[in-house]
Amino acid sequence: MSLKKDKNRALGQKVVRALKNRFMDAYFVETIEEANKLALSLMPEGSSVGWGGTMTVDEGGLKDLLRERNYKIIDRDTAATPEERNQLMIDCLSTDFFLGSSNAISENGVLFNIDGMGNRLAAMCFGPKNVILICGMNKVCKDEDTALKRARNEAAVTNALRFPGDRPCTEAGTCLNCLKPDTICCQLLVTRMSKIPGRTKVILVNEDLGL
Repeated sequence: MSLKKDKNRALGQKVVRALKNRFMDAYFVETIEEANKLALSLMPEGSSVGWGGTMTVDEGGLKDLLRERNYKIIDRDTAATPEERNQLMIDCLSTDFFLGSSNAISENGVLFNIDGMGNRLAAMCFGPKNVILICGMNKVCKDEDTALKRARNEAAVTNALRFPGDRPCTEAGTCLNCLKPDTICCQLLVTRMSKIPGRTKVILVNEDLGL
């Protein structure tokens, strides 16, 4: 296990340099606890914070840490109605910080993400003043082609299994490029640069996290 950690440590530094070359802030830490601490240090208390669907942030405990502190939290899961939920997703686009992860990252620093509604991808592109992405090293792929394949055939298929609906990938175990109404693969975002330097902040963690 330590050899894998050593390998990831060297690779992580390479990916950090690649992300910085694309005008993203990038960091490498050893544990999710360190990642949470770093994320909190980047967000002054009193800031508004929102998120989309993100297993990494859910499982890592950052949401609970935020709730214990003085942040204005916009959480769609607190909505009482579908209309309120939709409004909260829209409100997330004007937050100071938007939290999430990435479905895949190529070694040369390009981010790949797939979404159904597109609210998560919309926030990554435009709106929130800052985007913080916490990503396990399991998300790092050799090149852009491999990263796209990971996003479609691993992250998206596993996500599809989490929700009810008619999706052939849940039977095949791989993307079939379907056109089913229930597909969660409606939007594909490839982020190759941060137009606003430092707006996108990627925290790489020397652990396997998320999907």
